[in-house]
Amino acid sequence: MLVNIVRFPTVKPGQDAAFLDWFRWSNEQYARHPGFIRRLLLRPRDGGGSAAFVEHESYETFMAMHTGPTQAEAHRRVEPLLEGSPVPEFFEVALE
Repeated sequence: MLVNIVRFPTVKPGQDAAFLDWFRWSNEQYARHPGFIRRLLLRPRDGGGSAAFVEHESYETFMAMHTGPTQAEAHRRVEPLLEGSPVPEFFEVALE
């Protein structure tokens, strides 16, 4: 299993609802891809940017989704809502 943590920069003022709508929409799009398990939006307790927790069957299934048109459209839609670019980190499950 692959775990992807995406750290989002601060959402632009007045764009919180639009960001949540985008996250819901993008979850629906990503869920259509083979290998997708789940994606959660995480908010820090002490403020700051949020993060997404993404589970995929493998790095290969994630990259097939991530390099396709769904990801390009999701990036195009979220870019104007953020004060910067999301930063991804990749992890493989080492022990359950």
